[in-house]
Amino acid sequence: MARAPHDVTVPDLTGTRAVLTGGSDGIGLRIATRLAAAGAHLVLPVRNVRKGEAAVVTIRATVPDATVSLHAMDLDSLESVAAFGDAMRSEGDPVHLLVNNAGVMTPPDRQTTADGFELQLGVNHLGHVALVSHLLPLLREGRARVTSQVSIAARRGSIHWDDLNWERSYDGMAAYRQSKIALGLFALELQRRSAAAGWGITSNLSHPGVAPTSLLSARAELGRGDDTRAVRVIRWLSARGILVGTPETAALPALYAATAPDAQPGRLYGPQGPGNVGGRPGEQALYPSLRSQDEARRVWQTSQELVRETFPAR
Repeated sequence: MARAPHDVTVPDLTGTRAVLTGGSDGIGLRIATRLAAAGAHLVLPVRNVRKGEAAVVTIRATVPDATVSLHAMDLDSLESVAAFGDAMRSEGDPVHLLVNNAGVMTPPDRQTTADGFELQLGVNHLGHVALVSHLLPLLREGRARVTSQVSIAARRGSIHWDDLNWERSYDGMAAYRQSKIALGLFALELQRRSAAAGWGITSNLSHPGVAPTSLLSARAELGRGDDTRAVRVIRWLSARGILVGTPETAALPALYAATAPDAQPGRLYGPQGPGNVGGRPGEQALYPSLRSQDEARRVWQTSQELVRETFPAR
């Protein structure tokens, strides 16, 4: 398959079971294709099964011998995440890679998940917390690497502790930042707790920089009838190779964080170009919003309470 500019080398993943959320389009589909090409047994939990089936066709057009398992799962619903976890545990196969990639961004009006959480908090963060909880025995058996996709938006903002669900006011971008900060803090605390308890799991972070994807495009299910002005500008810049990345290059930091032998636990990987919006992937300093261990412990505990799942002490 063709190599993107600033490409990374994905090692041989034969015998590896890789679970990827958000793998049916955009950056996720590029990540999925590369994992399959490296020989991984790819597990795609998807909200829209028809869209997932189309993604499998696309993957196999590039990787004819790809091994892909498709499952229905909606991060909007804790019941759906639990059902996927039950199905995976009943199969009993260890999971060696988990990439928490799926997300939604800035619906114009406040929306909620099936469980009543603000949509971005629920899908981007809490759904992934529940997923890690349900897959934990398989992740431990596989001594898995867990890579969680945050966002360049998370370099600013904070957790809105006095109104986590944005019920008293709603700021779509602030809520998006919060969801990605929360996911990042959870992932870093996962690394610390795994190291302390000997779970054998390693956890790190990636972000894609800025690229023209569906996050800011017209999405009727989010109440966004037209492409945002931001995504039109990003497309223009990307097509001319100016500053920002492409969907192909935006997939590379997560691929590097998830598969590179020298990618380290507890670190953040993203594009290395000006402003970290494009360019070759590599390690960068954790955002200030991700550095507080006290904040990470609070996110860990609060998230367990919200999703009604408890992680073991050992």
